[in-house]
Amino acid sequence: MLGEKAYPDLGAVPEAVDIVQIFRRREFASDIVDDAIRIGAKAIWMQLGISHKAAASRARASGLKVVMDKCMRTEHRKLSTPES
Repeated sequence: MLGEKAYPDLGAVPEAVDIVQIFRRREFASDIVDDAIRIGAKAIWMQLGISHKAAASRARASGLKVVMDKCMRTEHRKLSTPES
């Protein structure tokens, strides 16, 4: 998509993954988090409207950083915009 390589699942990504961004419905978050733990990702980011406390706890216990129910673009803009 848009010139970027796509993979069928996280296990198929040939290089290290820093952040796994979840855009799927909540019921898919748990399996995605388990896959992220398995491949050694460093962080999980569940997009706005998505949260899964049990999956987040597993991720944190495995050493991953976790963000839930936030839009990465919005948060990046907040951090990048100088205060007046």
